[in-house]
Amino acid sequence: MPKVAVVGGGAAGFFLAITLKEICPQAGVTIFEKSHRVLAKVAVSGGGRCNCTNSFEDVGDLSEVYPRGHRLLKRLFRTFGPRDAYAWFERHGVRLVTQDDHCVFPASQDARTIIDCFETEARRHDISIATETRIDTLSQLDAFEYIAVTTGGMPRNSFLADVPIVKPLPSLFTFAIDDAQLHSLMGTVAEHATATIAGTRHKGEGALLITHWGMSGPCILKLSSRAARLLADHDYRMAMTVNWMSSNDTDTQEELQRIATQHPKKQVTNTPPFEMPGRLWNYLVEKTLGERMQNRWQNLSCKEVNRLVNVLCNDTYETAGRTVFKDEFVTCGGVDLAAVNPQTLECKTRQRLYFAGEVLDIDGITGGFNFQAAWTTAHTVAQAIANDIKSLKTS
Repeated sequence: MPKVAVVGGGAAGFFLAITLKEICPQAGVTIFEKSHRVLAKVAVSGGGRCNCTNSFEDVGDLSEVYPRGHRLLKRLFRTFGPRDAYAWFERHGVRLVTQDDHCVFPASQDARTIIDCFETEARRHDISIATETRIDTLSQLDAFEYIAVTTGGMPRNSFLADVPIVKPLPSLFTFAIDDAQLHSLMGTVAEHATATIAGTRHKGEGALLITHWGMSGPCILKLSSRAARLLADHDYRMAMTVNWMSSNDTDTQEELQRIATQHPKKQVTNTPPFEMPGRLWNYLVEKTLGERMQNRWQNLSCKEVNRLVNVLCNDTYETAGRTVFKDEFVTCGGVDLAAVNPQTLECKTRQRLYFAGEVLDIDGITGGFNFQAAWTTAHTVAQAIANDIKSLKTS
């Protein structure tokens, strides 16, 4: 019986092990996990609901959602893509629902449903699970014919010292901003914002959440993913512009002029444009007009209106570092994709050593895309190992 070691008891590891046993039941599979419990990251993902994939319906180009690894995934999706992952979970008893934003969750809205599925299938297929087992060198796994590394980010040891690595860095994080007045708006959400690293093409869009330390929400998380390496190079301190309503200057000017024409005697602070949250609008007006923030629209000069247009469309902040997004984290970097066979994800320099999941230099923005990359790469490795076992059996 060929023996397969899966190093990493996370989502990719379990998906790979289960899929391999379904394709090749004769394989003996053992999952090695260094901590005392498996699937810990799945439990906290998506706020405890597990955003397990995405419909990809509004994705025109994979580079929009995968800053790194989109070319490889485009190839691999032809064999096992989002629809295949959706069908896999439903076939294994996990009913899924797709939200209006195209994110896919278990119908139970509970990550435990995914965990229970993996653990049930692992037991059913007699997959061995060794927790509190740290792998420091590949020689520990000499008894196994195949090794699949699914550690979910680069392992902090040298057992992959001979494999080319792209320096691992954090991705999907929030921004600290030194602005006490902004912090006082904690909990305020701009539903349709766009944030951009000044002077670059790196941007994020979507809901922007103001926090007691700075800014978060899908808008900021997308930006942090797309600009992960640039931000790291600048110690996470860069100028960032925010378009609070994702409106261009012309449309914003017209909106303010409409308000001024229809409500000339109303105070500017009492008439937010674009249904913007009142607290946020008051903050921006005070920031722009200072002592004149209580003026009525009819008393504003053209210059002051233009300044309001600018703060709505090009509000500038200095990031003062990064902060962890809840208990979730994603790594930018990992095993260099040039070091693996693009069809099988087998290491080019060591036969029967494979990689799947976040250990590869593949990462996506928030929205279920990282889990989909895990399912796709895990399925690819499982199929490759199964094919190799079958070829040996028939040779």
